[in-house]
Amino acid sequence: MSFFEENCPEMDRYLENHTSAEPDILKRLRKETFQKTTQPHMISGYLQGRFLALLSKMLQPKNILEIGTFTGYATLCLAEGLSPQGKITTLDINEELAYLPRKYFNESEFADQIDFQLKDAKVFLEETDAIFDFVFIDADKENYVEYFNLIKPRIKSGAVILFDNVLWYGKVLEEHPKQKSTQIIKELNDMVAKEENFENVILPLRDGLHLIRKK
Repeated sequence: MSFFEENCPEMDRYLENHTSAEPDILKRLRKETFQKTTQPHMISGYLQGRFLALLSKMLQPKNILEIGTFTGYATLCLAEGLSPQGKITTLDINEELAYLPRKYFNESEFADQIDFQLKDAKVFLEETDAIFDFVFIDADKENYVEYFNLIKPRIKSGAVILFDNVLWYGKVLEEHPKQKSTQIIKELNDMVAKEENFENVILPLRDGLHLIRKK
């Protein structure tokens, strides 16, 4: 849930009304996500989805990695900017929910460019020799630091990494957080800010997006 959605829904509606239209397939996917999942708030949503699509179109990546598929909303947004021969590999471990993203991936114009794998992301990153130019991470907050360390050798200069939920509903302001996920997110944000080989900015979009570029 976004800050505005919770505290000022009128502003959230204003932002949506002044943002590019959501493709029909995403409208249907968003509706079905709310109908058939127990945690529909995990979906990227309208504003964040349009940001992901716009950023992807600006970068025109050849090889995208997404960690955390959920129902595939963000996957389809990212796929909008793929270069003609590009592909997106999206990873998740939820077998029970896999039917839903598969359904919409197969319906989409990007069906041949999406590689959906039910696989642990750490195992994948340890095994792959692929180089990625765009990485989006939105799963397993307690593994964020480990993901960052595993991803660094798998990206080239100019590549972009996005971590979602890095404001963690404001919990990052806690001086001595007890929740491990909060501790790890704070550690990630501190680590990235000190990395000499990367430049970064935290965007207060929805629950916080950490935008990182390798120099």
